Amino acid sequence: MFGGVGVGFLSSVIPMKYVIFGKVIGGLIGLAVAGFPGLLFGALIGHLFDRALSKALLFGSPENVDRIRSSFFETTFLLLGYLAKVDGRISKSEIDQTEQIIAQMGLSSPQRQRAIALFHQGSNSDFQMEAAVAAFLQVCGPQRQLQQTLLLFLISLARSDQQMESTEHAALVRIAGVMGMGAAQLEQLLRMAAAQEQFHQQGEHARSTGITLDDAYAALGVDSAASDKDIKTAYRKRMSENHPDKLIAKGVPEEMIKLATTRSQEIQNAYEMIRKSRPTLR
Repeated sequence: MFGGVGVGFLSSVIPMKYVIFGKVIGGLIGLAVAGFPGLLFGALIGHLFDRALSKALLFGSPENVDRIRSSFFETTFLLLGYLAKVDGRISKSEIDQTEQIIAQMGLSSPQRQRAIALFHQGSNSDFQMEAAVAAFLQVCGPQRQLQQTLLLFLISLARSDQQMESTEHAALVRIAGVMGMGAAQLEQLLRMAAAQEQFHQQGEHARSTGITLDDAYAALGVDSAASDKDIKTAYRKRMSENHPDKLIAKGVPEEMIKLATTRSQEIQNAYEMIRKSRPTLR
């Protein structure tokens, strides 16, 4: 209902205990239209509005955004460790990918040590994935974009060797399930992530490296039969999902924004390939 930045501003100027505007306005409108019964009905509708606004203010407050950042960071590296060890061993490519993620984030020495400790904690045989995800959901609330961003980081690790083991796929299904995401939604994320990776640093040379138009459509989450309008809509949605300011406002740690920026470039490259193949797409 509100953007992350807007909610943060509102939460700083409107204490939640004063969120009664909906009840007052709804009640007055109802009273004017239908008398006392209208007053009751209007106040009820206003109460539902106030409750939704209170929840938005709560999750958008600066204090809660800080909690979300901390939880996002911790949960990401816990689940990276869990995912790396799910097949019984941690491969060199998985270690290298994790080190690459840490390097891209530009973590300080204490942050790096914390990330490595969390990774090892998640790889322990007694690690409870469900509890870790449930704790993350409790902090971040119903923000699906945060959950999708987290899953994309995990998918990147699982595909670090350009393939995905069945055990890794099953683990991602379990993680997505705890988040309330269906198998079909996860499969679409997996297809998009795999296609987007092919456009990493490809740019103008995409056609000469075996990448096809079908890959470009998959990177945007559409198929080749999609209309120009649907392609533009999908492109804008994918870019919005990885917009740095929006991710920061939602609680993605600033250190992780570089990873989303890389994904934005991959999406841009895929869209450019489609645009050049469609004279009507401008």
